[in-house]
Amino acid sequence: MGEQEQIPEAPEPKLKIYFLPNLFTAANLFCGFVALTKIVEADLTPDAHGVVKYAPIMIALGFILLACIFDLFDGRVARMAGVESPFGREFDSLADLVSFGVAPAFLVHRVVLPEVFEGHAQFGWFIASIYLLAGAFRLARFNCLATMAGTGGGKEFLGFPIPAAAGLVASLTMMMIHLEKGGYAPMKWKYALPVVLLFLSAMMVSTVKYPTFKRLDLKATSTFTKTMVAALLVGSVVILQERILYIVMPILFTAYLLYGFVRPRISRKMRREIEDEDEDDAAENPGVPR
Repeated sequence: MGEQEQIPEAPEPKLKIYFLPNLFTAANLFCGFVALTKIVEADLTPDAHGVVKYAPIMIALGFILLACIFDLFDGRVARMAGVESPFGREFDSLADLVSFGVAPAFLVHRVVLPEVFEGHAQFGWFIASIYLLAGAFRLARFNCLATMAGTGGGKEFLGFPIPAAAGLVASLTMMMIHLEKGGYAPMKWKYALPVVLLFLSAMMVSTVKYPTFKRLDLKATSTFTKTMVAALLVGSVVILQERILYIVMPILFTAYLLYGFVRPRISRKMRREIEDEDEDDAAENPGVPR
């Protein structure tokens, strides 16, 4: 009998982990963890003068917003370097669930909901858990659709992105704390936040489409409208300074939320101008939701 032919073993697949984009994702996760620790450390018991010290909560809010910035850059860095990977997608979703799911839900439950539902704490944690579950569902849906063929290049989000939802919750909470310090009817403002949280939960799992702005090119020529908007934003930062977080950021996140409803009703030309798309981009199918 002749010797049996040796069949070479297939090489084991190698997991690709790219340093720079995953460093941004790790920074996102770190910010979410720090935000949670600051929320736990906060003592929200009023002092002898009836004043609540919100300093740890404000730090937590700042870290949630900083996590949004890191999340904005991790995917873009990966695409610019051509190093997108399944590991990066999964790692990003895990970080997002902590920074933009657990942290905002725990924040609202800790700061706002106990006062709104005084004596009925179960309603508070139930609303916060709905937001967390909707965010987890959204991220799981993104990961599943990202592995399916024919999902395109990721030019649209299906439903409101969870980082934007967390940014809206954090900036609104920051604005409400600022209003409370100024004595502007704090309780009336706080009643609105549970409604916002439930609405964002529904929007995250909705089929409303949002632009990703992944093709935004800072080197490209810009229209007069975009230049004016950029100038107004820079001017508002200079004039308002620290108030930028309390006023402009909630407006920006709210405008993005409402744009999903307005977007189907505007002309394709205006949509391309706002989203910085070219003719070929507008003709292609929508991309992977996130």
